[in-house]
Amino acid sequence: MMKTVSEFQRREAATTPFKLFPMKLAQQFFLFTLLSTFVISCLFASPSFANEKVKFEATQPHNSEKIFLKGNLFKPEGEGPFPAVVLMHGCGGLQPAVRNTMFSYADYLVSNGFAVLNLDSFGPRSNSGGKVCASFKRLRDARQYRTYDAFDAMQYLQDQEFIDANNIFLMGQSNGGSVAINVANANKSEAYIKTKPAFRAVVAYYPWCGTFGSKSVALKSPLLVLGGAKDDWVPPHGCQKVTSDGAELRVTVYPEAAHSFDLNVMMQRYLGKLVGYNKHAAQDGKLKMLAFFLEHLTADVKQKLVKLADSQKPLKISQNSIQ
Repeated sequence: MMKTVSEFQRREAATTPFKLFPMKLAQQFFLFTLLSTFVISCLFASPSFANEKVKFEATQPHNSEKIFLKGNLFKPEGEGPFPAVVLMHGCGGLQPAVRNTMFSYADYLVSNGFAVLNLDSFGPRSNSGGKVCASFKRLRDARQYRTYDAFDAMQYLQDQEFIDANNIFLMGQSNGGSVAINVANANKSEAYIKTKPAFRAVVAYYPWCGTFGSKSVALKSPLLVLGGAKDDWVPPHGCQKVTSDGAELRVTVYPEAAHSFDLNVMMQRYLGKLVGYNKHAAQDGKLKMLAFFLEHLTADVKQKLVKLADSQKPLKISQNSIQ
């Protein structure tokens, strides 16, 4: 069982974090997990902004004839239309620490004028709880079907009257970050994906850089990669060697950060790999993500949201940081 980081945001620190023990030990922790789940339900604080549970059919069900993807949809006050961000979890699914962090991102983005869809790819497929993390085949399969999920989420958002269909973004963590690379990479995308409109911009937190498939790519969406130099699960250095002759590629590597640096968990080993929270990387990464999205808004929306971001004192985002 992982321990929480006391200095992290109070709401996040009040929850039980990532359940990151190997799958073969799961039965030994069954009763403890039930108790933990009860404690989480008591302690978990709701996000600041109202959200609704939504579902829509998946184009690529994977091992099933039909499934419906689920998610939490957050929106700012007012009628919109609002730009929107799709959030995609990592290989552990929406475990408590991940769910908390994603809800924190949702609050942050909504307070800056974005609607947010926090997407659950694994729950509907019965793949939650770390099943995917321990299997290379499941990781590979997930990158494939979740790339379809990303565009299914885009289509769902475009169908909502309060969403600005021309300003839809995506952020993914870990396996979701690898999906983010697929989504942005015109070279890698399958024929189905090539027929879809591009996301305005994409952010990949600690992805597997091998997802690029080549050191030279033609991105169709601007892509920001955020990684940790101490990540021995999916080292970020491969991403630094990739160049794009299409849309822009930026890579930021935090020297002291490991995998899952934005999650509310103490630094430790999981499946033999170093994971855990790094305050500087988590806070700076969040600022960079927002600035990247603001930068790539269409001109008609950018000015309005930059003014909103400037009014948020903790963000310190100004017109000078938006190209």
